[in-house]
Amino acid sequence: MPDTYDTPAVAPIAPLPAVLVALQDPVRLEMVRRLGNANEPLRCTALYDAISKSTAAHHFKILRLAGLTERLTIDGQTCQRLRLAEVDAELPGLLDAVLSAANRLSD
Repeated sequence: MPDTYDTPAVAPIAPLPAVLVALQDPVRLEMVRRLGNANEPLRCTALYDAISKSTAAHHFKILRLAGLTERLTIDGQTCQRLRLAEVDAELPGLLDAVLSAANRLSD
C-alpha cells in the first residue's frame, strides 16, 4: 500500500489561474502528459529528461501545490500520481483538453 504525503486541494484559492500557471512551463506540462498517458503513478525519474534532480523537485513542488499531482512512496520508491479525478471535479474537462493538446504537440 502506498504511503501518501499531505496533498493540498486542487488549487484552493483561484484554482484556474494556479493550475494554468503550473501547466504553462513546458517541463511541467511534459510531466503531466507522461502521468496522464500512464494512468498510474510513475517513478519521478520517468517524468523528466535533461534536467537536474533539484530542478525536477522544484517542478514537482509547483505541480503538487497547484493540486495537480501527489507524491507517493511505493515499494520504497518515490512516485508521482496525477490527480485527474480531483482536478476534473474542480475544473471539468480542463485536464483532458490540456492532455489531448499536449499529446498532439508531442507527436
